[in-house]
Amino acid sequence: MYMIALIFVKNIYMQLVLVLHNLMRWAVLLFGLWTLFNALTGVFGKRNFTAGDNRSNMLFMISCDIQLLLGLILYFTNSWFDRLKDLGNNMKDPYNRFFTMEHMSLMILAWILVHVGRASVKRANTDKAKHKRMLIFFGISILLILVSIPWPFREKIGMGSHWF
Repeated sequence: MYMIALIFVKNIYMQLVLVLHNLMRWAVLLFGLWTLFNALTGVFGKRNFTAGDNRSNMLFMISCDIQLLLGLILYFTNSWFDRLKDLGNNMKDPYNRFFTMEHMSLMILAWILVHVGRASVKRANTDKAKHKRMLIFFGISILLILVSIPWPFREKIGMGSHWF
């Protein structure tokens, strides 16, 4: 009886983490697009770097940090990490390959770019350089994030097993 209760509690906990991970995606996209918009208007509008620009990329970074934490909880407490032991067979299955390798790798790369980009923006000396670095680092990050989200329409537009 005790084991059944533990399994039930773990399942509820994992469902909660999955729901939070799914909801947090929208915060990441919202703050990322806000940051990208600020970068574009800063580069093409030649405007000063403002506290709002700093706030947008800070919130983008924080939302990415929370999303990474939730994703790592899911990765290591579910069976995804265990599937690395049988990598050959998992690479043949597009669903397993996506969640075992592609999603995780591209999202971690995007997370690294967000952190490097934030540090680079803070070190830039001119407003023009800050906006340009925002556009480069956060633009690539948003692109990687958009490509590696498991969208429901992913297979219909050919984003399934044909990417890698």
